[in-house]
Amino acid sequence: MVASGIAVGTVGIASDHAGFELKAVLREQLGEMGVEVIDFGTNSPESVDYPDFADALASAMKDGRASRGILICGTGIGIAMAANRHKNMRAATCHDTTDARLARQHNDANVLALGARTMGPEVAQDCVRVFLNTAFEGDTNPRHARRIAKMS
Repeated sequence: MVASGIAVGTVGIASDHAGFELKAVLREQLGEMGVEVIDFGTNSPESVDYPDFADALASAMKDGRASRGILICGTGIGIAMAANRHKNMRAATCHDTTDARLARQHNDANVLALGARTMGPEVAQDCVRVFLNTAFEGDTNPRHARRIAKMS
């Protein structure tokens, strides 16, 4: 998919039980946007452990099956913490479109973490749209690239 001149490869999406319903809404949105999606679960509202789903996405991103990811749990905090244990992941918990835009522009976040219990589906959809349509400014602002390099 190319959005606003930005190439977006396959997006992996995963959630725990708290994010199960929001994940379905966002999968539909991604399909409407023409984005190829890999769903790593969970596939029901039964209680599960969010680190397992962050790990599944990390594996797919490491081996190139997904270039970006979306993770959802109750607050977005726990699943982002689990994702950020992996070297290839830069997960940002975002609460609004400003967070999503700056996470991409300044931090080259490759994973958007959202809280199903802390935001409505419309705000989450707006965050996804902005996250996928915003480029990293590392080419035009070397300080951002330098900082990302220190985290890698």
